[in-house]
Amino acid sequence: MPEIAPVTLQTERLTLRFLHASDTQALYTIHSDPVVMRYFSGTAWTDPAQGDAVIARALDGYSSGSSMELALVLRETGKLIGTIKPHAFHAQNRRCEIGYALASAHWGQGYLSEAMRATLDYLFKEMNMNRIEADIDPRNLASAKLLERMGFQKEGYMPERWIVNGEICDTVFYGLLRRGWENS
Repeated sequence: MPEIAPVTLQTERLTLRFLHASDTQALYTIHSDPVVMRYFSGTAWTDPAQGDAVIARALDGYSSGSSMELALVLRETGKLIGTIKPHAFHAQNRRCEIGYALASAHWGQGYLSEAMRATLDYLFKEMNMNRIEADIDPRNLASAKLLERMGFQKEGYMPERWIVNGEICDTVFYGLLRRGWENS
């Protein structure tokens, strides 16, 4: 994929924008929370420098066209409360994967639904994606409900795909086709 040009998306309550070097502490606050990281394929962060590494990878992803991690920023306060990350772009097949994280203090308030709608709309309409995929821990019921609310279909199950902190975890795969998004 070619370089991904900076983009800013607006929703009713959020601004979605590229990550900045100044986002390190906010990212650390979100990802150091074991509750947020419960169903991730990695453990809770223990060092603020992990935020710097994520920002460096995001900048590389923008320039290589491999990922487009966006900060979820409250329009009212300017506070970064999460991220949404389209990544693993496959230009020929017009598909990518998507992941997300949200500070636990903001769960259950519809922020991820808002961010996901805007991001999916951008991916399908502006980036001409045909398919978007997600994989989640099947125990993460809130994430499953979000994906299904957005029109994703459950497509597969892989037992014991991840080992996180010594715990063996399964994966459920979801997919959303462009025609499914356009018909929703």
